[in-house]
Amino acid sequence: MSDSLRSQQVNFYGNWEDLEQFLLLAQSPMRTEKREGALQAWSEYKVGRQFQFVRGNNEGKGKLGRWDKGDYIHSLTARAIDLRGATLEDVCLGYADLRGVQFDDTRFLTRERSWFAMKGAKLQNASLRKADLTGARLMEADLRGADLSGANLAGADLTEANLAAANLRDASLRGANLQRAHIVGAHLEGADLRGSRVYGVSAWDVTVDENQDLQRDLVVTPFGQPEITVDNIEVAQFVYLLLSNPKIRGVIDTVCKKGVLILGRFIEERKAVLNSLRDELRRRDFVPMIFDFQKPDERDFTETIMTLAGLCRFIIADITNPSASPLELQAIVPNYMVPLVTIIAKDEKPFSMFQDLWNKHDWVLAPLEYSEPGRLIKVIGPAIIEPALKKHADLLSARARTIRTRSVSDYEGQ
Repeated sequence: MSDSLRSQQVNFYGNWEDLEQFLLLAQSPMRTEKREGALQAWSEYKVGRQFQFVRGNNEGKGKLGRWDKGDYIHSLTARAIDLRGATLEDVCLGYADLRGVQFDDTRFLTRERSWFAMKGAKLQNASLRKADLTGARLMEADLRGADLSGANLAGADLTEANLAAANLRDASLRGANLQRAHIVGAHLEGADLRGSRVYGVSAWDVTVDENQDLQRDLVVTPFGQPEITVDNIEVAQFVYLLLSNPKIRGVIDTVCKKGVLILGRFIEERKAVLNSLRDELRRRDFVPMIFDFQKPDERDFTETIMTLAGLCRFIIADITNPSASPLELQAIVPNYMVPLVTIIAKDEKPFSMFQDLWNKHDWVLAPLEYSEPGRLIKVIGPAIIEPALKKHADLLSARARTIRTRSVSDYEGQ
C-alpha cells in the first residue's frame, strides 16, 4: 500500500488489502477490456475472502467443519470485505457484485463528475451505515437486507431499486427518487423522506416513524405530470389510484366484494369473539376490518365507521351488552344498503331501538344467538356468510330495477 494512498484515507479503518483490490476495480476505465478483467479479478478475490469467512478462517469467526449448500449461499453475502471509513472518488460500478461489502462511514465523493453510480449493483446484505451516498445513482440496485441506517441518500436516484427488508433507520432520503422502488418490509423509523418521489413504490409492511414531519410532501405523481403530494408513504399508492380515475372503480369494486366490517365492544371477553370472527373470515378470503384503532384527525368515530361501512360487502355487529353499537348502527343502517348480521350472546336482549331498525330496513337480518364463540365459528358459513351474501344479491337486484314512469292518462276516466 503506497504512502500516497494511505494519506488519502485519513479515516479508513477497514482492511487495506480489501481497499487495494476494490480500487483496482473502481479505477479501471469503464466499458473497456481492462474493466472486464478487473471485474473478474474482483469477483475471484471477493469470493475467496467470503469463502474463508464462512469456513471459519477469519480469526475464528464463521462456520467450521463441513461445507454445504447453505454455507455457500451465505458466503455470497457474508460481510467479509471491509471498506469501512474509505474515501472513494468518482465511483462508477454498474452491476458489480458488492454483496455483503462493508461500506460503513464510507464517503463517495464526486470530483471529475457531478455523480457517482452503482446502477444495478448487487448490494444485498451490504453494510452502508452512515455512508455518504448523496446524489447516488442506484437505479435497479439490489439492496435487499442492506444496512443503510444513518446513511445520507439525499437526492439519490433509487428508481426500481430493491430495498426489501433494508434497514433505513435514521437515513436521509430527502428529495430522493424512489419511483417504482420495492421497499416491502423495510425499516424507516427516523428516516427523512421529505420531498421524495414515491410514484409506483411498493410499501407493504414498512415500519415508519410516528413523526409525520419526516414524511411531508411525498410526490405521488410521475415525472411530466402535475405534482400531487401526500404526507404518508403507506397511503401514497392508494392516493394515486384515487387520482387515476380509470382505476378507482376497480379498486372500490374489489374492496366492496371482500370487505367485512366487524363491530362490537372491545372489552376482553367480547373482543375475543370479534377476533375469532376476523380470523375465520380471513381464512375464507374476506378482508375483515375491526374498528379498534385511533380515529383519523379529520373524522369523528361515527364518520369513520360510516366510511368503512360504505366499503363493505356486509357488516357483522355483536350487540351483546352494547356500548357504542346502537349509535353506530343508527348512523349506518338508514344510509347504506349493506347487509347487517347481528349476533348476540344467549339470554341477552337486543337494545331497545334495534326493533325499529329491523322493522324499517330489510337488509337487517334477525339476531343470531350463540352460547359460546366456538359454536358460532362452526356455523359462520350457513348462519352468517351465506345469508349476508344472499341479501347482498337481493339488494343488487333491487338497485338494478328500472323505474316505470306513471302517467296521468293512466287514471283519466276512472
